[in-house]
Amino acid sequence: MQRISKYIGMRTVKTAFGAIVAVLISQFLNLDYAANSGIIVILSVQSTKKKSKDLAIMRIGSTILALTIGTLVFSFMGFTAVAFGVYLLIFIPIAVQLKFHDGIVPPSVLVTHLLSIQSVALPALVNEMMQMFIGAGIGFLLNLYMPSLEKRIEQDIVEIDEMVRKILFEMANCLRTKATTIDEMYYTQLEAKLKESYNRVKIESENQLIYKQYNHIHYMESRIIQYDILYHMRRCFKRLYASYKQTLMVADLTDMIAINFHGLEISEELNQQIQEYRSTFRLLPLPLTREEFENRATLYEYLNDLEHFLKAKSSLIEEMI
Repeated sequence: MQRISKYIGMRTVKTAFGAIVAVLISQFLNLDYAANSGIIVILSVQSTKKKSKDLAIMRIGSTILALTIGTLVFSFMGFTAVAFGVYLLIFIPIAVQLKFHDGIVPPSVLVTHLLSIQSVALPALVNEMMQMFIGAGIGFLLNLYMPSLEKRIEQDIVEIDEMVRKILFEMANCLRTKATTIDEMYYTQLEAKLKESYNRVKIESENQLIYKQYNHIHYMESRIIQYDILYHMRRCFKRLYASYKQTLMVADLTDMIAINFHGLEISEELNQQIQEYRSTFRLLPLPLTREEFENRATLYEYLNDLEHFLKAKSSLIEEMI
């Protein structure tokens, strides 16, 4: 199956296989409208385990509701087009209130079978219910197999950390050389990688049927926040007109953060270093020129952003504990 799915697509292969099995089981049980079980499989195979499980529960619940309403309406009004319309007027609002949005059409198709055979006897109801159980059940079982994305996500993490590190090194270099801009390519590549990786992490998270804290989601959320901070920090370089002793100090601090940047843990040394830099700034003589004053104010703002950049990690770590 894996070799075939390489060219067709795993979801397509599972859908075709599941539809065949569902129809064969329905035929073996001598169910009327056996092909409907295969159609339900087509509608039930989803991209993640969670979506498939939620949809299966929704479809079965909405089928019970639809058959109940259909039985009552047909029993009182007879098997007519008007009765079917009344059924829809009752069923759809209730289904929407119960958030059965994706469970409206398939159960209504099953109700049309009752209209066609003009019967709401128990065998007819069981026949329709069995079709839904078989189709939704097989769709759910097929989705229990989902290729793990864990290795690809771990590779993404290494690449993202390296991209962030490059931006930090580039910032340190700009502080030393008085460059006013950072190559936009660094930010564009990081943004695209974060979007791609976050989608991958969400899929992997939804493939865990038993809820557990999935730390890679916290990692991606942390990096997205940090990306926004780094993007915001670009404005500082346009206001740094000269290089002073404190400028080189902040450049060294930025290098230190880049070197020690990995995972979600923050070394106490980095926090202490930032506080020491703050204390050093306070002890420096007052600026003698407007240019020096503006430069120091921008550096202080840059330092605040660096601290905020690091705290974006620690706040998410606290949520995980």
